[in-house]
Amino acid sequence: MQSRRNKGKLLRQLRDYGIITIAMMLGVIGLNLFLLPNEITTGGIMGVASIVYWGTGIPVQNTFFALNGVLLIIALKVLGWHFCAKTIYGVVVFTVGSAILQSVIPPGLHLLADQKFMACMVGAVFLGTSIGMGLSAGGSTGGSDVIAAMIHKYRDVSLGHIILFCDLTIITSSYVVLQDWEKVLYGYVLLFVISFVVDHLVNSLRQSVQFFIISQKYEEIGKRINVDADRGVTVVNASGFYSGQDVKMLFVLAKQRQAPAIFRLISEIDPHAFVSQSAVIGVYGEGFDKIKYKAKKEHGV
Repeated sequence: MQSRRNKGKLLRQLRDYGIITIAMMLGVIGLNLFLLPNEITTGGIMGVASIVYWGTGIPVQNTFFALNGVLLIIALKVLGWHFCAKTIYGVVVFTVGSAILQSVIPPGLHLLADQKFMACMVGAVFLGTSIGMGLSAGGSTGGSDVIAAMIHKYRDVSLGHIILFCDLTIITSSYVVLQDWEKVLYGYVLLFVISFVVDHLVNSLRQSVQFFIISQKYEEIGKRINVDADRGVTVVNASGFYSGQDVKMLFVLAKQRQAPAIFRLISEIDPHAFVSQSAVIGVYGEGFDKIKYKAKKEHGV
């Protein structure tokens, strides 16, 4: 059983790194094909790197990598190696991906050059998806994502809102280089759309469900859920009102993405089991979200 759990953890780690890889490549496409050519500023380290690029010509990936290196050194003490390892991986993938894409893009290529608002929307969807997927897998693109993750560790605050407030100043400062308030306004629009996409994606990926399962084979089902889905199972003593018979009912909390696997193993063991599934607003505790609450001190205490 222990070996199966270790294998499950390894597969989840590989899945996380695969998600981070895809997420970073989406961010690379959004930034380099839609935002940089149209001089639309985003926030965070990407925004700072973009402003430096427009002002000095220094490649975006160079500034992006250097500034993230400094920020991650600070984040190591707060978030630990587990989070930072994935973030470092994400930053490296983003940096290398940007360098490769810029080397193959024909000079002067401007996608949607005559439709800046559409370029802003498409770029926002790519970047928001990139950030949301990275955070859901335990990593990020660095920059304001890392700041958001550090704050979110202690406060139950919207990740998108944290990123929003961190980035407003950066976008406003782009006027110094661009000298065009219209482009700055596009940056504000971009930021709001990214914030919306991040919140929607992270909340949907973190959604949890609960199961009530009644079956004569409850022991076998419970063991399989423990091992295959790596989820805890609570056995509840119950009785049927009509039949008057005592039954064992399993109570399970799991992530939404694990629901199909749980249904599949129940069907394999007992196709006639009685199963109730429902969505839950929030689940806090081991294996789920941490409770982020700090009681306010009374005056004079």
